[in-house]
This record gives sequence, C-alpha cells and structure tokens, in this order.
Amino acid sequence: MRYGMPVSGGMLATHFGHCEAFALFDVDENTKEIVGRDVVASPGHSPGVLPAFLAEQGASVIIAGGMGSRAVSLFEENRIHVVLGAPEGDPEDVMKAYLAGTLATVENVCDH
Repeated sequence: MRYGMPVSGGMLATHFGHCEAFALFDVDENTKEIVGRDVVASPGHSPGVLPAFLAEQGASVIIAGGMGSRAVSLFEENRIHVVLGAPEGDPEDVMKAYLAGTLATVENVCDH
C-alpha cells in the first residue's frame, strides 16, 4: 500500500496545498514496515490537481495536518483515504507512528 504526505522543509507540512513536495511510502501491510520511499515535487496548488496527481502516484492514504473539506471530498472520489490532524514532524517518524497505531492527531488544522 502507498501512503503520501505533504512535505515542506523536510517536515510534514501543516498546510496541505502549499507544500513543496510529497513523501510517498510503500508499506508492507502484513508486517507494517516501510519497504520504499520516494519524494516527488508538488505540481502546484489548483483545485482538484493534487488528488488526481497523488492518485496517479498510486497513493491509497494521505496523512496531513489539515486540508479543506472540498479537498477531502476530491480525495475520497479518487478512492484515497484521508487522515487529518497529523503533527508537523519528520515524515518517516510520522509514518512509523501511524503504522504502530501511536500517531497522536488533533483537529483538522485547516479552516476552509
């Protein structure tokens, strides 16, 4: 399974649409281990672009600090599950915490 998260300055970006890149993690769902990692540049922020782009990258789950309700709907239309409220941090640490079931999330940090 492939997971994605927005990244800026090497850290999970709290504002999804304004990130520099996306960290993509390939995970063995049986062992819950990361088996691959890629970073791809963001194609830019325009309505509907990022959900389609990440679907093309093979993402099944997006982990983010926050995003607007329209973006969440567009991801769901692309059959991508959205996890919101992730803290800013090293993307690999965030991914490992999510896989271990210990990722402490807060309310969606986006207000639009």
